Amino acid sequence: MYPIYDVWHIHCFIKVKTTELMRGVNVDAKAKILIVDDDEVIRRSYLRSLAGAHSNVAVAWNGTEALRVMEQHPCDVILLDLRMPGMDGMSVLKAIKERWPESEVVIITGYPTLETAKEAVLLGAYDYLAKPVGPDDVIKAANGAMMRKKWALHSDRTGHDEGTISSVGSRWKTSNHAC
Repeated sequence: MYPIYDVWHIHCFIKVKTTELMRGVNVDAKAKILIVDDDEVIRRSYLRSLAGAHSNVAVAWNGTEALRVMEQHPCDVILLDLRMPGMDGMSVLKAIKERWPESEVVIITGYPTLETAKEAVLLGAYDYLAKPVGPDDVIKAANGAMMRKKWALHSDRTGHDEGTISSVGSRWKTSNHAC
């Protein structure tokens, strides 16, 4: 059990870190999400799940179109199918991570294999999901990818990562931050 002063320091730490994270970040900015899938029903389903007050959603039916959309308006999160006509999802993933490394990619495929999952993660995919994927799973994956991007931007701005409890545990007792 934690002494009361430790709980107070935890509260202060969270408040300070949240303030630091949001400093310089437009909290009102909508997440830009790109859905890339050759199946129109799936594109529309994901679009319905994600469109709303907290995100702007674009769609592309193949890899070439996805890269064209990214050129015009880079997106924060890309939901990407693997099997599409023309350029396959792995090639699109490689291109996106080379040109827009700050974008997070979630692979959603109807043909999941251990090999493609490993390759996708090694290429920088945030997550790998097997179809069918429900609306809650789509929302959860997009939100998780967006949070990862925000923390990565925060770490880049501050020069260090303070996202793990073990790395900050000793600071709670010695913090001089006033809440």
